Amino acid sequence: MVMSRYCLECQDEFNGRSDKKFCSDHCRSSYNNRINADHINLRRRINRILCKNRNILARLNPKGKKTVHKALLIEAGFNFNYFTNRYITQKGSIYFFCYDQGYLVHEEPFYTLVERKEYIG
Repeated sequence: MVMSRYCLECQDEFNGRSDKKFCSDHCRSSYNNRINADHINLRRRINRILCKNRNILARLNPKGKKTVHKALLIEAGFNFNYFTNRYITQKGSIYFFCYDQGYLVHEEPFYTLVERKEYIG
């Protein structure tokens, strides 16, 4: 049975199935993009921070392993609250990674930067 409905996006009247909510694909896409905008923007902000952290670690650690002062990371804009994963050694040391680049709190305020070569496998 064809029923008269109102589009959730543009509020125009349209005819269609009883479960149809939008008058067109354009309105459906616009509606969903608007509803999901906050989640998408949050993910973008977090991913920008993670990428920035990874690039800082890679720039400061060109040879794969290096010890640096915490102040150098802070000065470069590193955000310690964001990382992609942790690796805990058998001895209990915790490495924090931003994708393939990581760090270990060596002896506060010194950090050992490392590169994880087998990150994707």
